[in-house]
Amino acid sequence: MHAPTAAMSLQDALVAVMVASSASDENMRTAELVAIQRMVNHMPVFADYDADRIRRVSQIVFDLFEEEDGLDALFGLIRAALPERLNETAYALACDVVTADGKHNEVELRMLEEIREELSIDRLHAAAIEWGARVRHMTP
Repeated sequence: MHAPTAAMSLQDALVAVMVASSASDENMRTAELVAIQRMVNHMPVFADYDADRIRRVSQIVFDLFEEEDGLDALFGLIRAALPERLNETAYALACDVVTADGKHNEVELRMLEEIREELSIDRLHAAAIEWGARVRHMTP
């Protein structure tokens, strides 16, 4: 496996969750990419983050997706970098990315389920986060 040599920062881990959510169906839509960029540019958790790292983190995600146990490795990197108090933040960002284009498919929903399980998101909290993402991205 071509594991990344440097550890991820907590912001890298959040970006990795968003990229993995978008790339899970092998179709990163423009709306999803714009959502990732918008969140990195405007959310307080990314205040001191170098947005140029998005490309590097994305490549790590893509490389791991090519490996047999890459998803497990990715979640290992994410859990190692992400303080538990930001697990729900990571899940909320993933939900916003998946919902950004107004289309959900089974692969994306399965990825959200994986994220929920890997980050130990309480089911009730997850439902509230999912509802918030849905209402934020409703169209007229």
